[in-house]
Amino acid sequence: MHYVGIDMGSTATKVVVMKEDEVKIKFYVPAGWNSVETSEDILRKLEDMGINKDNSKVVATGYGRVSVPYADKTVTEITCHGRGAYFLCGNDCTVIDVGGQDTKVITVENGMVTDFLMNDKCSAGTGRFLEIMASKLGIGIEDLCRLSMEGGGVTISSMCTVFAESEVISLVAKGKNREDIAFAIVDSIVSKVNSLCLRHSSSKHYFFTGGLCENKYFVEKLSLKLEAKVKTHPLARYAGAIGAALTAKKIK
Repeated sequence: MHYVGIDMGSTATKVVVMKEDEVKIKFYVPAGWNSVETSEDILRKLEDMGINKDNSKVVATGYGRVSVPYADKTVTEITCHGRGAYFLCGNDCTVIDVGGQDTKVITVENGMVTDFLMNDKCSAGTGRFLEIMASKLGIGIEDLCRLSMEGGGVTISSMCTVFAESEVISLVAKGKNREDIAFAIVDSIVSKVNSLCLRHSSSKHYFFTGGLCENKYFVEKLSLKLEAKVKTHPLARYAGAIGAALTAKKIK
C-alpha cells in the first residue's frame, strides 16, 4: 500500500509517497491559479507512477486541501506540519514554518501538537513578502539572500507589506545600495519570525520547515536572532506532506 500526502500550499504543492516509514517519492509543483486543476495534474502524475485508488491511501492538507476530491481524508496543516517535523527531527520541538502567506510556530510534545501561533494578518514575515521585495530589487530570492550577506546599516520598520514596499522604494530613491536594502529585507523577516517565536514559547529546540528552510543564510540569521540552533532537514520543505502521508497510514 502506498501512503500519499498532498500539501496544497498557497505558492506550491508538495507531494510525498511513503511505504512503511520511508519516503519513496517526492515532488512539488507551483500552486497554479486553480487548485482543482493542480490536484488533477498530481493525480495523473501519480497514476503514471502506478499509484492509484486501489493501492493507495491519500490525505490532503494545506490551504487547498478541499480541492483534492480523491483524498480519503483532509487534515489541517498545523497537525500535518507538526507530525511531519517530528518524523524528520525525531524529537519534540518548536516547529517554525515560514509559508507563502503565513508563518506558523507549532509546539510538538510527545509527538503531538499541543499549541500553535499563526501570523496570517499580513504577508510581512512570510515567503511571499520576500518574493515581493526581491522583485522590487529586480533579483531572485537566492540572490537577495546572497546580497544581504554583504550589507548592513539599514532597517525596515513597517509591519505591513504595502508600507514596507514603500520603504524599499524610498531607500532605492535615496541611493542606498542593493546589499544594504537586501540586508534590511531579510532582517525584517527574521525579526518578525523571532517575535512570533518569543510570543509563543520559551523552548530553544527549533526545527525549520517550509521553502526557506533550504536557504542556509536565512537559517543562520534566524539562529542568531533566536540565540539558539535552528535545525532543519533536506526533506523539511515536505514536512506537511510527510505528516499527511503518515496520517494516511492510520486510515483503515
